[in-house]
Amino acid sequence: MISTNEYFGGQVKSLGYTTTEGKSTIGVMEAGSYEFGTTTHETMTVIEGEMLVQLPESTDWETYQSGESYKIDANKSFKVKVTKQVSYLCQYK
Repeated sequence: MISTNEYFGGQVKSLGYTTTEGKSTIGVMEAGSYEFGTTTHETMTVIEGEMLVQLPESTDWETYQSGESYKIDANKSFKVKVTKQVSYLCQYK
């Protein structure tokens, strides 16, 4: 079953699905700044575009481009800035 998700007034949208490997979402972010919270461990992979990310407990911003991934532990928050549309795959474990 495919689920739909919408955040930040429609600025971030994704489709959720489950496979034998677990739950995932694939989505798109419009240009903007966002703060997300996690409930499970997440691996975020940039499919197209570029994200500036401030990981939990860090004051530095790191750039992630197409094909690059970052991980966030459960029950943490992280910040994302994008200057133009970006697509991503988020896998939950």
